[in-house]
Amino acid sequence: MTHKRPFIFLLAIPVVLILALAGFIFGGQALSDSGLDRRIQQALADELGASGEIELKNLQEVQYGYGICGLYRTEDAEHGYASFFYDTNADRLTLDITSRRYQSHCSLSAVC
Repeated sequence: MTHKRPFIFLLAIPVVLILALAGFIFGGQALSDSGLDRRIQQALADELGASGEIELKNLQEVQYGYGICGLYRTEDAEHGYASFFYDTNADRLTLDITSRRYQSHCSLSAVC
């Protein structure tokens, strides 16, 4: 005697579980990225003593995600963007583009 399994057990439940897992994984990653942007903006504001909005541009992960290179601009800046390196492990910000830390992580030779 054969038993027929309901449709819900064969197709609907696995599809719903897979979609929920995908939403959990990718949603967590999106929240993590936005939190990192806020941490970088806060570190820049503390370092520069800026009270206004700080815009980030061209963020690039380096060191397998342990560092971020990019450009920033404060809202009251007269000139364009300036470069920075942010170490995500130590929460350490480097603004000096001639420093060894910036050169070893964000220079053209390190990116290529």
